[in-house]
Amino acid sequence: MAKHLTSKDVVTLINLIDSWEGKLTWEILCDAALPMIGTRPTRQTLNSHARIKTAFGHKKGQQKDGFVPSKRPPSLRIAEQRIRRLESEIDRLKSENSELLVRFIKWQYNAYKHGISKEKLDADLPRIDRDSS
Repeated sequence: MAKHLTSKDVVTLINLIDSWEGKLTWEILCDAALPMIGTRPTRQTLNSHARIKTAFGHKKGQQKDGFVPSKRPPSLRIAEQRIRRLESEIDRLKSENSELLVRFIKWQYNAYKHGISKEKLDADLPRIDRDSS
């Protein structure tokens, strides 16, 4: 049976995608994931995680736009790689944030539609009594 990805594995794979250089396919990503997470995930496993799928789509879009790195001394090349990785991460996070805002608006409308007040939505979570068994 295939190993399920932990949240740490998902973050590791997203960082890998954000810093990816060269041709990117699901199979190449699966091969690259092997040394990082200990097992080789399947394409279906990676595709089933929305954050990985979104990061993959953004990176493919960036590659289609045709960013071509220029020849620079190694120190500038490292800085350029870091900047590109951070820009990729920013784009992905902006997309995730807008998806969460859309979800929040849906929840807000549905709460209003079902008569749930703002006070009920803002109520504190119940305290968990961990001393009792």
